[in-house]
Amino acid sequence: MEHKTIKHQEEYTLDGSVDRHGKPAIRSKTGTWGAGILILVNQGLATLAFFGVGVNLVLFLTRVMGQDNATAANNVSKWTGTVYLFSLLGAFLSDSYWGRYKTCAIFQVIFVIGLVSLSLSSYLFLVKPSGCGDEKTPCGSHSTIHISLFYISIYLIALGEGGYQPTIATFGADQFDEDHPKESHSKVAFFSYFYLALNLGCLCSNTILGYYEDKGIWAVGFWASAGSATVALILFLLGTPLYRHFTPKGNPFSRFCQVIIAASRKWKVEVPLEEEDLYEVHGSDLADNGGRKILHTEGFRFLDRAAVITSKDHTNKTSTHNPWRLCSVTQVEEVKCILRLLPIWLCTILYSVVFTQMTSIFVEQGAAMKTTISGFHIPPASMSSFDILSVAAFIFINRRLIDPIAARIRKSGTGLSELQRMGVGLIIAVAAMLSAGAVEHFRLRHSQKDCPTCANSSSLSIFWQVPQYVLIGASEVFMYVGQLEFFNGQTPDGLKSFGSALSMTSISLGNYVSSLIVIIVLKASTSNDMPGWIPRNLNKGRLDMFYYLLAVLTAADFVVYVVCAKWYKYTRFEDRVGKNEVDLVV
Repeated sequence: MEHKTIKHQEEYTLDGSVDRHGKPAIRSKTGTWGAGILILVNQGLATLAFFGVGVNLVLFLTRVMGQDNATAANNVSKWTGTVYLFSLLGAFLSDSYWGRYKTCAIFQVIFVIGLVSLSLSSYLFLVKPSGCGDEKTPCGSHSTIHISLFYISIYLIALGEGGYQPTIATFGADQFDEDHPKESHSKVAFFSYFYLALNLGCLCSNTILGYYEDKGIWAVGFWASAGSATVALILFLLGTPLYRHFTPKGNPFSRFCQVIIAASRKWKVEVPLEEEDLYEVHGSDLADNGGRKILHTEGFRFLDRAAVITSKDHTNKTSTHNPWRLCSVTQVEEVKCILRLLPIWLCTILYSVVFTQMTSIFVEQGAAMKTTISGFHIPPASMSSFDILSVAAFIFINRRLIDPIAARIRKSGTGLSELQRMGVGLIIAVAAMLSAGAVEHFRLRHSQKDCPTCANSSSLSIFWQVPQYVLIGASEVFMYVGQLEFFNGQTPDGLKSFGSALSMTSISLGNYVSSLIVIIVLKASTSNDMPGWIPRNLNKGRLDMFYYLLAVLTAADFVVYVVCAKWYKYTRFEDRVGKNEVDLVV
């Protein structure tokens, strides 16, 4: 019997994953890097398509649609925020009903439809005057139908990208068995390579597509994005036989409500001191909660009442009970887990305010600087290439240098924890805003000295923006990669897509908060004599003060984050490997 147990573990995955037919996944035929690399390529191509639209959207709004800088920046922030807000929808459908594979496929189709629609609608904006849409030839007014078609297209793109993005990250991690020693290390590495693939896609869109779009050749850029997304979808579908899957666990919202209502009904019941006296499911019933028990933790003791067995509840574990009166410890811990994650998640929102400046205010700042070298024009949006190169460099530096050094110093065999890396990301973000503020200060000095009457011009080279982009890239490696690992690892097995969505919704809310901050700054700084910090003509504003404000807010956020990180208690799961061995022997 012991020999059969070992043979079974060698053939099949240990984490409960299945193949496309619903049978236990065979390790040698499914998953690992064969499927993982295909998903990474898919992610790179899809990201190229998305940022082929997003990175120059602020310029499209100003040059083609005639919006001012502040309005365009706010519209980009709202659109980007909506992209990531849709990630909650994708995560919900993935974890509850569709599964990750089906969710990825459906939202990628929506993504392609939105890109094709945008490519077609771009002709309507650019047919007159001929050649409009570049820096020198802005377009005139447009009809309501044209504008409506444009917004429908970009929000279809938002829906497709938002629903796809958190699910593909988790689906890629699913291809590695976290209970297998070798594959568990690959799973940790996957998130770094996933973020690297995302940034390499950005690099291509920022350099190649960004150049054409900055020249006013918007249709070519949009059609290239549509083609890239189509190829990504085809490659994803071709890998279908290789993928490992996890069965959806049902609506998590109802499970959360059951815990709250059951605990409320028993608000007078005393919680026993021993956790063994609380109700827990066993055996095959664990599948309803994601396959593993979550061990009991202290804190939020009020919720523990939902697992207290009273005279009105069935004490026989094989009999049915009312789930609105009695919940398992694992179900209660699911709710506790999410409640503990929320303060950490909230602290990451202000970081996303800093990050979103790269696709809006940074681009406008770059457009107001000297963008030509030896007669060659550098598109302002292409400067984010330095952010991408920084991400690639710091992923390597972090894995090969920082983590080994930290492991030696800590004498624990492991590098910086996810929470520690996220804290480092916040500190670097403060430095990035200080750098951006200093560059803007000198840009204003050069514009006032050399051309005080010119609109949005300065003799200061756009390459002075390089440090702020590099610092943003470094902060991303610590914050966003750490975030992906942290939320995916700390959420229950049945809520993995939700964990990735938490990371993305912090970006979403960051964009909305950025928009709110811009509105407040405009109202507070604008008067009859002052045009405000972010006017249409940046030479008459004080964009440096806006950057310094974000630096101060991020520094304050870091202080709050440290308090929340010290308070956080890690989720403890049952050892699934040990459980499987016992079940197989029996």
